[in-house]
Amino acid sequence: MTVCAGLTALPGGAKFPDSAGAFHYEESGKLLSVTSNRFIHWSTSGDTVQLVEQSLDTNLLNNAAKLRFTHCTVLPGGVHIQETLNNVLILISTNQSVHRLVLPHPTRMYRSELVTELHMQSIFTDVGKLSLQDPSHSAIIPNLVGHAGSPSTSTAWLSHQGEAHYALASPDGGIMVVTLPPHDTQGSVSVLELKRSSMMQRLSGWMPTAIRGEHGPADLALSLAVRELEEDSFIFALCQDHKLRMWSFREQACLLEADMLDYMPACKGVKRLSGQGHRLRLAYSSITGLCLCVYLAVPTRGQFTVLQLVPTDNNRYSLEHISSLFTTQDTLVDFALTSTDVWGLWVDDSNTTVVKYISFEHNTAGQWNQVFVQPPPEEEVHIGVDQDPRETYLEVLFSPLRFTSSAIVKALQIYRRGSEKIADVSWESLRKEVTVAVESELQSSVTEFEFSQEEYRQLQVEFWSKFHACCLQYQEALSTPMGLTVSPHTSMVCLLKKGFVSFLLPCFAVDHLYLCYDEYLFSEEETPITDDVEGGRDVLQLVQCLRLVSDAVSGEMAYEMEKALEHLESPERAAELVLENMLSNDSDNVIEDIQNKLQDIRNPMAAMMVLLRELDLETDSESLNMRISLSQLYGSSSAVSVVCQAVCHMSMTRALFCRDLLILQKLYLRFGDNVFLGGGAQLLQLQQDLIPRCSHLLSSYHLLKHISQSLASSNKLYFSCTLLSPQTVVELFYQTLARKLIISQIYCQQHSSSLLLWPHMVSNVVQLLAQLLWPSNPGFQFPECLMANCQYTQLQEYVRLIGPWCQVNIGSCRFMLGQCYLANGEGQKVSQSSQILVTRSWCCGYWRMWVYLNLSSSWLLWP
Repeated sequence: MTVCAGLTALPGGAKFPDSAGAFHYEESGKLLSVTSNRFIHWSTSGDTVQLVEQSLDTNLLNNAAKLRFTHCTVLPGGVHIQETLNNVLILISTNQSVHRLVLPHPTRMYRSELVTELHMQSIFTDVGKLSLQDPSHSAIIPNLVGHAGSPSTSTAWLSHQGEAHYALASPDGGIMVVTLPPHDTQGSVSVLELKRSSMMQRLSGWMPTAIRGEHGPADLALSLAVRELEEDSFIFALCQDHKLRMWSFREQACLLEADMLDYMPACKGVKRLSGQGHRLRLAYSSITGLCLCVYLAVPTRGQFTVLQLVPTDNNRYSLEHISSLFTTQDTLVDFALTSTDVWGLWVDDSNTTVVKYISFEHNTAGQWNQVFVQPPPEEEVHIGVDQDPRETYLEVLFSPLRFTSSAIVKALQIYRRGSEKIADVSWESLRKEVTVAVESELQSSVTEFEFSQEEYRQLQVEFWSKFHACCLQYQEALSTPMGLTVSPHTSMVCLLKKGFVSFLLPCFAVDHLYLCYDEYLFSEEETPITDDVEGGRDVLQLVQCLRLVSDAVSGEMAYEMEKALEHLESPERAAELVLENMLSNDSDNVIEDIQNKLQDIRNPMAAMMVLLRELDLETDSESLNMRISLSQLYGSSSAVSVVCQAVCHMSMTRALFCRDLLILQKLYLRFGDNVFLGGGAQLLQLQQDLIPRCSHLLSSYHLLKHISQSLASSNKLYFSCTLLSPQTVVELFYQTLARKLIISQIYCQQHSSSLLLWPHMVSNVVQLLAQLLWPSNPGFQFPECLMANCQYTQLQEYVRLIGPWCQVNIGSCRFMLGQCYLANGEGQKVSQSSQILVTRSWCCGYWRMWVYLNLSSSWLLWP
């Protein structure tokens, strides 16, 4: 819904860049609270603010609002959200006005604090009833009316008395504070200005002659931040003259001034330049107190300086330097400060999103930790000679992890030349509309009555490629990074993009080894999967060889190996064919480089066994049989999507890992004694033990990757798809059964507040979900879920894919296959296959259970 402000403001004003931010409820770390894992994020663009409330535990209805301010521009830092016991207040500053929205707190919208429902109303449900023109909640900035200049930045806060304060950086260098009275009392708007002359009595040793006169351009505040401490509000201003000033709002005086260039080495010549991209962030914890992080943008480099505010005698304060962190020359978009880390978001020269973080206390090497950002969809779509171009492109467009519905809708509107607006349709309906649009465009372009099948195929590729390119364009636009947010309560990190939000999840140790660049992993002491120094060195050497193999595998070879797995061909034979191709096309002497590195590995068998152990998700038979908890933790559509996409990403990464390791093992066999110090015994172990294990793991991760991207069929028993994304069979499984099993197991193992932290909690959930899906584990819940929800086609494909290499639950799989044949009216296939025969008593018992699961309104564990 859209709410417009109609205040009498002057048109015009500066154009500020788009920005984004987020607010996390203070109780978001409290288990089962209405506000647990719940946050609000916003984006600004010109005169518009868009707000969205999200929860990982429950689906929020009417959770979005758009606010438009006529003839005004929202200032940088112009959106601030704060909560009280009864309300959530949104404070907004524009270049000519200030506004306050008072909304009910989530805990006041429901009698119970426990989350027991899958759907709840958002605080934005009734935002359309509010008026941004209400004099008690808005005001024109009086001192700026009629002036050409406008504030450059702003911040806002709510006092303990309920007053709304807006700090605005005046164009002449001062700081203006506009105050609205408490929302539930009568009062008038007040305005005051923090003047430089008030520094005279506060700054010891500062010569009065140096501050006589009014503000100057050098005093212009580029970034503002506020923190309430000791019944006072401290306003921190990072100014164009590279100085940080701290103002007391209560005393209207400057208590502290520090030149940030004092913390920058080799800053010769920088003093003469005016700061333009400087930024400031605050973070408070009970242990470290108030910390500040200043980003200094200078022509040669960027630097983060972390400082701690330390009280001294007579209400004085000083800054203690903690750390100076240097960064690359990529364009900084946003950064966040926590009590331990600095998180940064950049865009490099190729417009690629870069996210890194670093501990500002424990970073002796000054090395930033990299974050593996999801890559954009591939520009080229490979179409096999036996594949239909239309079906291939539809599979790419509507497969999870590639395109958002918004990108497809926008592309479809352009393709239709904007003739009509696309209604809020289901994902399946959108697929049909895309098919009709592209095929209609193709048919209208055909002028000849006769042409060959190959000519028609080329036309299909041309028109579907055109639509795919349009989707790529809009997906790239919607993926533009705008902000970064870190929850101070759960440590959940989110990347705020133009069209959606990305959640950052911890990388598992073995995935980290495979994905990490060499410059980020250069010491065996940093190998996270073994404590043995010698073993760690061997693992690092082996992973570096895998990286060389990965770079040598061409796109065509990777495609052929993927098809081999899909057609149930031997992974070992497929790896041999890829290796033959590599050997015959080794123009860059990659094989020789690999051989040289292999000779430096002292115990390759032990290193491979370490990696294979980490890749194997097999569990014992008792570990997954836990009682169900009815907690709604991580039960919302957002959480379902995040967790299941994480499993998909992990499966994709590890499938590549196993592929490259299998190719490398085959190369080991070719080299033989030339690289093995142990000789024939190790070669025998490699051939009879490690290669079959690696082949089995590759098939397993290929299966997980397939089911993670396999769409569920529509039927009355499964949760309906939203326009946001299609529902996969893994999401269906997670929603209906797996989440309850997982949460129950986590809390049966350990009751600790540390489990509520996002990095720890989501890692456990993803690992346990992958184990529930792992075909070699004794649990059979996933196929049972497919059967109970009438996903017969997907279940048949699952049984087909595991048939040649997985013997666990083989009897159950054959029974399930027989039920699929019966459900699809193919009873003759049951009688024709003697392998599907089961005993009468077992079959009848299983049938009763299956009927119960279909008819029951709740899910329970059976004995």
